[in-house]
Amino acid sequence: MNKVKQKDLILYSGLIILGLAAPYLFSAFKVQLTYLCVLIVLAMTWNLQGGEMGYNTFGNILFYGLGMYLTASVQVGMFFPLAEWTESGGEKTFVHTTAQYFQGIGVGLLVSAIVPAIVAGAIGYAILGLRGHYFAICTLGLGIAAGEIAGGIEIIGAGQGFTTPPFPAEIVDTEARGKFFYFLSFALLIGTFVFVKYIYGSRFRLILNAIRDNEDKAEAMGIQTMKYKIVGWMCSAFFCGLAGGIMGGLIGYIDSTDVAFDGREMGVFMVLMAILGGKGTLWGPVIGATLFHFFKEGLWTLILGWQYVALGVLIVVIVVYFPEGLMGWLREKYPERFGEVIDDKDRKAQVELK
Repeated sequence: MNKVKQKDLILYSGLIILGLAAPYLFSAFKVQLTYLCVLIVLAMTWNLQGGEMGYNTFGNILFYGLGMYLTASVQVGMFFPLAEWTESGGEKTFVHTTAQYFQGIGVGLLVSAIVPAIVAGAIGYAILGLRGHYFAICTLGLGIAAGEIAGGIEIIGAGQGFTTPPFPAEIVDTEARGKFFYFLSFALLIGTFVFVKYIYGSRFRLILNAIRDNEDKAEAMGIQTMKYKIVGWMCSAFFCGLAGGIMGGLIGYIDSTDVAFDGREMGVFMVLMAILGGKGTLWGPVIGATLFHFFKEGLWTLILGWQYVALGVLIVVIVVYFPEGLMGWLREKYPERFGEVIDDKDRKAQVELK
């Protein structure tokens, strides 16, 4: 085993151990840790579309919100009439047993992964012919339309929202709910990271990069660009749906525009986190999501009421001073640490250009 693989093994092992110990070391912050895992997943999945393929999308919020509603609807509908649940407030009339709760959420998460991927394939076939800002605006409209449509469907609560099944009262451990959703989100994070890392070492990534760099030339070389664009978006939708399903259960209440299809916050956060860390890189979205989460929570605590102003300032700073993200800035500043060799002549040339 070479030194690089040994370092990677030590790094990954250390992070997994830290992740497993986190809810015990920071027991008062289990909910925030769960949020962090979900944010990292969303940033990594957006990066497949926006960073690797060059198709900047605001439409991933569609799959996130769809995953929320699907998981909760399946969890309820497997055992009780869904329309009666939403009409009566759910837990006031019907109570899941422990077995029903966990069976329902398991099947619900499975559905919330598969259905959004299918929807992404169908929608992608229709709109992935658009490019640049036309595609971005179209996907923004999808998220807004989804929120309005969900707000008019009575069976999933319409405007009054959807109360998700409460955690079983039979479990006497008061910390069990927080631990359950944390480990669920942490498992999703590991699975997403493993999948993305596999993509980074495959031919599939090279094709996505070719589409990003020059789609017309990629097509001229015989690459079926539409097929790969659709598959890439379906991969993003698969993990976004799972993330939404977990968040719906954690929050306990789903509103169509302010929670599920919240493009103003979560939809923008996906993009911002990937850009902050460095889109088109493996670790960029992870670092960007982590820093963004700590920054956001600090602002929400210290300057509540001005948090969106500070968030706007952060966006401006990122775009102006870190256009390639933190990973891009570090690669430029310390190229030798990323395996790039620069001789004295090249270094002097770079200094003169600056």
